[in-house]
Amino acid sequence: MKKIIIFLLLSEVLSGQKTEIIELNQNIKDKKGLTKSLTLIDNRNDKTIGTITGNKGTSDIKFADEDLKNHVETWFADDNKVKGNNDITMLLEEVKISSFQNTGLAKVKIKVSSFINRSGKYFFINRYYNTLSFNSKLIPNIPREVSSSISDVLSSFINESYSHTVLSTPILESELKDYETILEKNMKFITSPELVNGVYKDFKSFSEQKPQKEYYIGKNKKGKVIGVKDQNDLLVLTEEMYGYVEDGKAYRSTPVGFLEINKDDKGYYIVSSRLELYPKNNNSGAIIGAMTGGIVGGLIGAAIDSGSKTDRNANTTLSHVYIDSLTGAYIFEK
Repeated sequence: MKKIIIFLLLSEVLSGQKTEIIELNQNIKDKKGLTKSLTLIDNRNDKTIGTITGNKGTSDIKFADEDLKNHVETWFADDNKVKGNNDITMLLEEVKISSFQNTGLAKVKIKVSSFINRSGKYFFINRYYNTLSFNSKLIPNIPREVSSSISDVLSSFINESYSHTVLSTPILESELKDYETILEKNMKFITSPELVNGVYKDFKSFSEQKPQKEYYIGKNKKGKVIGVKDQNDLLVLTEEMYGYVEDGKAYRSTPVGFLEINKDDKGYYIVSSRLELYPKNNNSGAIIGAMTGGIVGGLIGAAIDSGSKTDRNANTTLSHVYIDSLTGAYIFEK
């Protein structure tokens, strides 16, 4: 055994290849004591995460235990001695690195969903579906930052899943691989022939097409939208609103104003960028998309005048930023 370990260490030194371990050791205690078990289904087509080239060479990014199912379930059991009644299943669909040596950028695509299992029927809780972006010019140890961020996303996702709103559409275990298609068939903003005009406070009300009756869109004398007003005719903070629908067109609240939601064969999107939607992450070196509840990242303020372009940086490269049809969160590809 000692000879094998020495051989592996020597091989690593000679090849210049290092290993950066993803340590899943954050606190995932269900503080409300609602959860009885956490089961992992590792549904990744490729279990290899990938490599990162940093200042000190190339590192292979791996989970601490190749038996990820057992590792996650033991992690939950160790942190949750007091158990409730909910059985949660976590479906891991993708954790994949792409590294661009010529630009010094590294990207990690993560897709993971959670469900409550009730007598063999699965009910959707939440999903994280995004790409993390890292700039090696701003991060001294990029392999460590990447592994740490993957761990942070998964632990935050688990903690948020404990008490998140659950959708009412049941899914059989044999149908889990098609959960997105099944759920979309029951979402009114997708299936309705025409969207309902009004202001929507959150994605849930938007997906159900139930606008907030106490809010409306305020306009100036030129007919430009100046923000959202309440029943007392007072402007409210637009970051508290998901968006609005007018004349059948939907608009999303962002830090640079209300942007129109469009649709193509890939899904719903707005034309924007990471830097516009998460301005406080601009110089951090790591730009991470937000979860629905804002655990990782979050919506930072919003412009009042949706008709104004003064808040948009002319040098920012804009592209399609897709919107997760199940959670309303942004999905970054660039």
